[in-house]
Amino acid sequence: MKEIGYIYLSWREGLGKRRHIVGVLKRNAMLGVRFSYIKKGVEIAKEDGFSPYTEFPDFDKEYTENVLEVFGQRIMKSERSDISDFYDFWEIDTKFKDDKFYLLAHTQGLNPTDNFEFLADYNPSKSVRFLTDLASLNMLKLPADSIKVGDELTYKLEPKNKFDGQAVKVFKGDIEVGYIKKIHSRVFYKQKGSSLKLVVKALEQNGLIKRIFVIVSCK
Repeated sequence: MKEIGYIYLSWREGLGKRRHIVGVLKRNAMLGVRFSYIKKGVEIAKEDGFSPYTEFPDFDKEYTENVLEVFGQRIMKSERSDISDFYDFWEIDTKFKDDKFYLLAHTQGLNPTDNFEFLADYNPSKSVRFLTDLASLNMLKLPADSIKVGDELTYKLEPKNKFDGQAVKVFKGDIEVGYIKKIHSRVFYKQKGSSLKLVVKALEQNGLIKRIFVIVSCK
């Protein structure tokens, strides 16, 4: 899949806290999938209490064995009766359903028991399409029903943002509704102009909107 570059390991202390990019997975036809930590990200994350992924305890080592076997445990098992719903939600092309690298990229490897996320650095193409959930919602306190499934959103690049030099702010009309996550935002800078489309796919809300899941695709 040429659309998927590296996958970055993100960690944060908890909901609403700053994301730290602490590791990277690289896939190569000759060398397979490798994982290593990003020293600068690790040092900053340690200030928030970060500790290494259990199966990969050495910050200075490049891991070349069992990388996908370990991280692939975060992906829903294909034997489950609701696997079709899982594929539909995460915009999975089922011809790649046996590709753990692809699945990890598209599902973010989310697990309710920890604060890790796997964020793919997507490359621009006419067929690029992935699901992401917007960041910074805790600060915005958007009222329930202010956004609806099917709404098309707009965006603005913020290269001078002090927290992320590749920040992308998202709007519904004139109202700010969040930011594209780190790493996922990079494709907006690679894809010149306003050629990406954002459509709300799902919401979590209870009085306030807690999460907004958005399909990113090429227009």
